[in-house]
Amino acid sequence: MLEVPVYKGAGRPSAGQEPIRLYYQIDGQLYTPLKKRDEAIKQLGLFILATNDIADSLSMAEMLSTYKSQQAVEKGFRFLKSPDFLTSAFYLKKPDRIEALLMVMTTCLMVYASLEHSIREQLKAQDKYFPDMKNKPTQTPTARWVFQCFAGIDLLTINQQQTLLLNIKDRLTVTV
Repeated sequence: MLEVPVYKGAGRPSAGQEPIRLYYQIDGQLYTPLKKRDEAIKQLGLFILATNDIADSLSMAEMLSTYKSQQAVEKGFRFLKSPDFLTSAFYLKKPDRIEALLMVMTTCLMVYASLEHSIREQLKAQDKYFPDMKNKPTQTPTARWVFQCFAGIDLLTINQQQTLLLNIKDRLTVTV
């Protein structure tokens, strides 16, 4: 702790002048117990992942990765769980027909996910980018956004010799 004297008037005090008051300054250093900090950080990412797979084919990291990748699949099936998707709206009452519709929808989701994966892989392989909704370049567009961007584009073939693309928008010609 430091004593800081305060004198009356501005400037340097004269020799022998007594201070009118004393202030105290605390001098110290910060202390962080790094060991406790590291333990706290480790606890932040800790959770229990239980499985009935007793085979040693998956390491813990691979199992966690597989678990986290389920989120992408769940996102695709989200619309099946929503109240907006009503099978009664399709006049399907028999369980067999509802199952058939779900099979068709699941197949569509598989094709959709495969197409999205293929688009992303090709963009990365060719080091190309696709403009996202904010017109920023991305290599991971959703298939829905790609479909939306190409909606309304037509291919016109004249006398089987000349081919023209119709309704191309400037947005699609953005290259990085």
